[in-house]
Amino acid sequence: MITTPIEQLASLRVGTVEFISPDRIEVLLDIESPDSVALTPGTPRSFPRINGYVMIPVDLGFVVGQVSWITIQRSPYPKRSGFQDFGLIDLPFPLRKMELQPLGTLVATENGYKFKRGMETFPSVGDIVILPMEEQLKSIIESGENRRVYIGTSPLMGNAKVMIDPDRLFGRHLAVLGNTGSGKSCSVAGLIRWSLESAEKQKTNNQDSVNSRFIVLDPNGEYSKAFEDKVDANIYTVNVEEGDGRKQLQVPLWFWNTDEWCGFTKASPKTHRTTIVHALKSVRSGNIFETVSKQSDLASYVRTVIDTIEVNKAAGNPWGKFPLSKNFHQSVEKWAVGIESADEYSEELQEAIQAFSTKAQGLIAARNGNYPHYDYTKVEVDSLITLLKDVFLKAGGKEEEFLPTDEDSPIPFTGENFVRSIEANAEILNTTEYVVSLMPRIKTLLSDVRVKKVIDNENQNLSEWLNNYIGSNNKESLTIIDLSLLPSDVTSIVTAVIARMVFEAQQRYLKLNKQCLPTVMVMEEAHYFVKRYNDDAENTGPTTQCCKVFEKIAREGRKFGLGLVLSSQRPSELSPTVLSQCNSFLLHRISNDRDQELVHRLLPDNMRGVLREMPSLPSQYAVLLGWASELPVMVKMRTLPKSQCPQSDDPDYWNVWTGYSERQINWNQIADEWQNKKEDNPTE
Repeated sequence: MITTPIEQLASLRVGTVEFISPDRIEVLLDIESPDSVALTPGTPRSFPRINGYVMIPVDLGFVVGQVSWITIQRSPYPKRSGFQDFGLIDLPFPLRKMELQPLGTLVATENGYKFKRGMETFPSVGDIVILPMEEQLKSIIESGENRRVYIGTSPLMGNAKVMIDPDRLFGRHLAVLGNTGSGKSCSVAGLIRWSLESAEKQKTNNQDSVNSRFIVLDPNGEYSKAFEDKVDANIYTVNVEEGDGRKQLQVPLWFWNTDEWCGFTKASPKTHRTTIVHALKSVRSGNIFETVSKQSDLASYVRTVIDTIEVNKAAGNPWGKFPLSKNFHQSVEKWAVGIESADEYSEELQEAIQAFSTKAQGLIAARNGNYPHYDYTKVEVDSLITLLKDVFLKAGGKEEEFLPTDEDSPIPFTGENFVRSIEANAEILNTTEYVVSLMPRIKTLLSDVRVKKVIDNENQNLSEWLNNYIGSNNKESLTIIDLSLLPSDVTSIVTAVIARMVFEAQQRYLKLNKQCLPTVMVMEEAHYFVKRYNDDAENTGPTTQCCKVFEKIAREGRKFGLGLVLSSQRPSELSPTVLSQCNSFLLHRISNDRDQELVHRLLPDNMRGVLREMPSLPSQYAVLLGWASELPVMVKMRTLPKSQCPQSDDPDYWNVWTGYSERQINWNQIADEWQNKKEDNPTE
């Protein structure tokens, strides 16, 4: 039987529009509309159903709405179709109503239907509401271009495949949020694995492997097990054990910049930071001599003095602002005494020292009258610098060391030299009494056996490190960094250094190649790394410094090809800056009121209806919305085999209690590993 388009619409009709606004549509359901199952769309489908889809015909196609609530209202008489006899006495009649969240428009094209977000034409009161056919429903769920990675199915839409565009998912940052046990770790591991598998199937014939880069920051050691089958995966951990296939995590202390050293030591910005800046500048420029002799010590001291004057000079001092001119005069007096001649020095060096001493004493004597002034002219300061440079060169220094050195450049140095540099610079800057509280923390770090293998490696090659951690040329790179055995006070800084090094490498790649290098950084338990902090705090600790690094990546990473994937069970504890920069969300079950409220604030009003289902989502189910999805869609994520799931299962109390799962205990073995004891004849 041939039906006209009007007859087909009539057969799919379920109600009429009663109320319309830009973000809400109320619909009065017809008496004849289905109560629980609709048969007219072609296949049996549940209707009406929360988060289901209906359509309203308009000029350009169909407005697509998502059901947010359903209710019953009592009417004094039934809404009969056709002739109505109002003389009859009727009992109150139940009328069903539902509310829709308008999502977008479904437009007919030559190749079927195409869904797009937003609406150019709104429906009006009295317009009919219809059920979508299978083809239309599939076009809604499978909307968007470049749908390349299959991540799950839509239980509300006949288990239609949900596929995503990796450029959208990873290019503008993704947040995977949900309570413990809701399946978010498996979702993150799955997104990585499914993306690589899809790329492997679609790579060009002349490409040997997938040219991808994933870096996973794993604070609990969950992901090592999930990717054991990946032969090319680089798994880094703190203390490597023989035969486990992992590699030693190396983040040398010479990678650390000024902010990271100040964050770790909780340095005061007024006194400590100045000393650390000078110390880093000195030690990176080679101003700390490896061979200890009286002459090399003199060269090191003189070079530090020169750096101090140059830094003050660049800031308009000592004839400008702080430090005051009197402070500079006192320093000149100190330098005149500290730089003295000795018999073992060469004749040339003694002459250079004598020339500096004569000049310095003359400047000091000129300011020793009854009413002295302590200002130094630029000519006087430049003359001191010239004479000091002559002493430095005659003491064994090199001319190229006077080239400008950035205190944050990753130039190798040892922890011992850094400590010596701080002490030397503190003496010159008259801050020795202030760095007393600074030194123990640095010395404790350098002597800590738990982190010594991680940070103490001056022979690490920078290009080799970038090659191992970010990825080599045209090779699949999956780097998992297990931070579980790092001390808590070091974890944040080590993570900050890794993230910043990756980010700056991406910046330099773009600068040299004029195109970005797509890389994804995954943060499991992101509340460890991007914890909300107080802007008013004067002293920023390691946690705050770590968060600031990721805030910069969140704001600017997209331009340099660095995408973030953050996974967390407590979104209310995350930095608002980082979370607000995420354009895509994969939301698992969220029960906490504060977390729900925060997620609601991040999303537009017309998406909030679907979020009401978050507290009741089963494990493995999630809501995908934002830039990566044309419309909010509930997804049952694909099932990962047990061997590919992160090691985050719930404890198996009952089976252990009842003996079905054995647990052997050997505390001696754990204690020996904890205390770094090595047995000569290990027993089984």
